[in-house]
Amino acid sequence: MNGAESLLRTLVNGGVRICFTNPGTSEMHFVAAADQVPEMRTVLGLFEGVCTGAADGYGRMAGKPAATLLHLGPGLGNGFANLHNARRANSPLVNIVGDHATYHLRHDPPLTSDIESIVQGFSGWVRRSRSAQDIPADAADAIRAAMTPPGGVATLILPADYSWNESRDPAPAPALPRPRPVDPATIRQTAALLRKGEPAVLFLSGSLFTEQGLRLAGRISRATGARIMGNRSVARAQRGAARVLVERLPYPVEPAMAMLKGVRHLVLAGTPPPVPFFAWPGKPDWIIPDTCRLQVLATPEEDCLAGLETLAEEVGATAEVSATDPGIRPPLPTGEITAEKVWRTLAALMPEGAIVSDEGITSSRDADGWTLGSPPHDWLNITGGAIGQGLPVATGAALACPDRKVFAMEADGSGMYTLQALWTQARERLDVVTVIFANRAYKILRGELSQMGIAAPGPKAAAMLDLGNPELDWVKLAEGMGVPASRSRTCAEFADQLRDAIQRPGPRLIEVTL
Repeated sequence: MNGAESLLRTLVNGGVRICFTNPGTSEMHFVAAADQVPEMRTVLGLFEGVCTGAADGYGRMAGKPAATLLHLGPGLGNGFANLHNARRANSPLVNIVGDHATYHLRHDPPLTSDIESIVQGFSGWVRRSRSAQDIPADAADAIRAAMTPPGGVATLILPADYSWNESRDPAPAPALPRPRPVDPATIRQTAALLRKGEPAVLFLSGSLFTEQGLRLAGRISRATGARIMGNRSVARAQRGAARVLVERLPYPVEPAMAMLKGVRHLVLAGTPPPVPFFAWPGKPDWIIPDTCRLQVLATPEEDCLAGLETLAEEVGATAEVSATDPGIRPPLPTGEITAEKVWRTLAALMPEGAIVSDEGITSSRDADGWTLGSPPHDWLNITGGAIGQGLPVATGAALACPDRKVFAMEADGSGMYTLQALWTQARERLDVVTVIFANRAYKILRGELSQMGIAAPGPKAAAMLDLGNPELDWVKLAEGMGVPASRSRTCAEFADQLRDAIQRPGPRLIEVTL
């Protein structure tokens, strides 16, 4: 068999069963080989950023890699932003980038670029296959690298001639590395610190935002009085009725500093110290109090769950946990619609086991509080700050969990970066409800002007943040991509449309005029 088929069969052997593709000429043998490997599902994205974002969403929910297939350096460049987000999410992902035939590169054809340099910024593992014979082993190593704790992007560069040349038999599934154990001395040291009774915070990320991790944190909190906190940009958080509540640091510097005021010990579990997204003139760029001691319980590469479980035993935690979501759904809002009322309506109507892909930006700043009382669900945040993630991540999550309803809560400006994901949702008949917060602006940037001390922007500055001239028509945009759509201007309209979208399978879009 040729290199392309051996690559695909090796991926399948290693548990990679879906590939998000936007191929070109140099990947044609990969495209043809897909017909010989029925176990591999291929999903077309009309833009590479949809492919990379969907692979991120799939990896978050499936806990195993998807593959991407991108066309040389320019195609890779189009997918860069969501590969950056995938890296920040620690999502397992095998990123396959086609390249020119090796003997053709000497001519410097128009699409030639330095692919290795491009991928270094987001890929923890990079390899260019050196022959068709090497491809199976390279693919197995890519899977292993993607699944090395805490997970990451592994990029395999595939020259076209190695794809069509004769190769070896596919490699078997690789042995996957286990996370490193947490040092017992560190756990004992952390327990002694928490037993002091001084104001302490258990700061979580990664696998500790799952139900199991949250219950362990809740037990430790109940036993020691430590508060539980985490960043806003968590790859996957399990929330809803009866699940342990977590305080998440807000985006603005002042309220984040206020939340940490008086804390003497910040215990980091699976996360680096929290930092502001940006520096602003005259504002601190470090939000942790000077009197606060940082204590690393576990790094993201370590077995955070096992470390937290041992810590719970060390502090004598019982089965009782700290505060949990009461699970009492809010009443349906009425009257004029607002972002808050959109979220409260979702909390009132969402089915159990739903998945929320949140890229509402300013419209979701306080969504944690607005959705209290929801049934158990998973929440996927924008992790690396590169907008255009929400719709693709929802697409990948729906493919990973076809029996669960997915809600893409999307800002209108961010949605325009990757609206082609709607076409993929229609083509694959995915059960995704997209809610567009249509405020006709890059609203977050209006706030950033103020943060920079620019109180009265002039006409050019205002125009650069305005999406209302002409107004985007998301109903027509969605329908043009095969997704049924409607527009809500009141709470009653939105509730009716959301209820109908929940009851019907398949993709749907609701534009909410704010």
